[in-house]
Parts: sequence; C-alpha cells; structure tokens
Amino acid sequence: MKIFNNSSTITGFILLGFPCPREKQVLLFVLLSVVYLLTLMGNGSIVCAVRWDQRLHTRMYILLANFSFLEICYVTSTVPNMLANILSDTKVISFSGCFLQFYFFFSFGSTECFFLAIMAFDRYLAICRPLHYPTIMTGRLCTNLVIACWVLGFLWYLIPIIIISQMPFCGSRIIDHFLCDPGPLLALICKKDPVVELVFSMLSLLPLIVFFLFIMMSYALVLRAVLNVPSAAGKRKAFSTCGSHMAVVSLFYGSVLVMYGSPASEHDTGMQKIVTLFYSVVTPLLNPVIYSLRNKDIKKALQKFLGIQKVLNNKNLGKL
Repeated sequence: MKIFNNSSTITGFILLGFPCPREKQVLLFVLLSVVYLLTLMGNGSIVCAVRWDQRLHTRMYILLANFSFLEICYVTSTVPNMLANILSDTKVISFSGCFLQFYFFFSFGSTECFFLAIMAFDRYLAICRPLHYPTIMTGRLCTNLVIACWVLGFLWYLIPIIIISQMPFCGSRIIDHFLCDPGPLLALICKKDPVVELVFSMLSLLPLIVFFLFIMMSYALVLRAVLNVPSAAGKRKAFSTCGSHMAVVSLFYGSVLVMYGSPASEHDTGMQKIVTLFYSVVTPLLNPVIYSLRNKDIKKALQKFLGIQKVLNNKNLGKL
C-alpha cells in the first residue's frame, strides 16, 4: 500500500506509549518481549503441529492453523514497534510508518473477525448437520473461505485509511497511545470531516456487530443440538470443542466491543491503552493455551512435534 503525505506541517508523529520512569520502562520492555516470544512460540507450535500431523489435516484444524498464523501476524504488526518505542528517546514514528501500522493492525483485526465467524460456522455444521458436513464443508470450500477471510480483511479498511492519510494534519504531533489508533489520529486533522469519521466508524462496527451476532446465533443452535445429545460423553466432547472457541470469541469481542462499541469520550487515555493492550497482545498469547489445554488432539500433536524436535536436536548435538 503506497501512502503519500500531503500534509506540509506533519511528517511524523510522537507515540507517547507508556510514560513512566526509565526503570519501569525497561521492566515493561522485558515483560512485553517475553509475552511476544511466548505468543510466537505458542501459535507457531499449533501451526507446525497441524502442518506435520496428518491426523489434523481436517477442516477444523486447518482453520485453527490459519487463525494461529494470523495471531502471529497480528502481534507482529504492533509489538516490535512498541518495544522499539519503549527504549527510544524520541519516540517518533514516520507518517508512512504510522499509517502502515494503522492499516495492518486493523486489517489483521478485521481478518480475525472473519475467521472467528467461519470457525463458528464450521462447528455449527459439524454438530448440527453432521451427516451433511463432508458434502458442505469440502476442502475446496474451506480453502475458498480461508482465502476470502484474508482478502476481505485486507480490503476492508484500505480505501478509508488512504483517504485519512491524504487529509491535512496540523498542530501537535503527539499521539497519547502506543500505536497509531484512529481516535488520536483523527483528532490531529486540521479540518474535521464528519463523513469520513462516520464511514470509518461504520466500517469498524459493522464486522464486529454482524459477525458477533452470527457467532452467537451459531452457538445458540449448537447448544440446542448438544443438549439433545443422549450420550454424556458426546456432550462433553462437543462442549470441549466449542468451549475453546467460545472462550477465544469472548476474550476478543469482549475487549474490542468495549473499545469501539461505545463512544470514545467514555474512555480515558489509560483505559484505552489497557483495553487495546489486552486484545492486541494478551489475547493472542492466551489463544494457543486455551486451544491446546482443552483439545486432546492438539496436545498429542504438540507432544509428537516437540518429541520430533528433541530427537533432531539430539542428532545435531551428536554430530557436533
């Protein structure tokens, strides 16, 4: 995405991040670095486990692997810059860098909304329409849905962000946040454009509300079907499979709806940072833990994958 800066007054922004004494900034840097590495390892392990274990080459786990890869991309769009900003004395981000981060962060976020909806649809078909599941959720449909999630996610905000980047910015360059969020950015525009702000707000809320209702409706039907299952073991298996997904949906949508589903004036700056930090950094860390702890197939595949890695490492050490 090529972004041109037509503003003659602002060539970059200052991300305040988390203003605190140097000692606390170093501690925050270490903490976020550990969280980032654990997120990469957790989600990367799921991707590798699904890739190398033939038993996991099913629709559900293919979607899960794509979702885990998405989480890696999602945290990478913000955390490396956040870490560099913590140790920086100037805390400056270029105009293009700010809008590229803006674009990728929201594109990955909207892609996550699409993926969560597709995963809910997959579970609905598997539990409520088990006899028709193989004929409906074919490999081709699964592939097309995955491609559609990525393409739509990256097209959703493209035009509005390009339009916002062309608007004149003036006055203070300071963004009291750790990333280029739309609220602080729109506040720096010289001449307010209610139409642009309205369009962006609608684009932000539309996938959140529509897909959240779709997911809730899917799981209401799933719950009704599960309650009709005569076998207690069958109920536990269904609840275990869907419970992980519902936990992830609750974490993501709960925090995002708090942030973007209510007027920005209701949140102070500190609360905005905490909520954004939760759904952009903490949630991707928790997702692989939730999926692996409640899924025996994933745990077995991870054990098998880690076992293979140990064997390879031992062989390499032996050669040395």
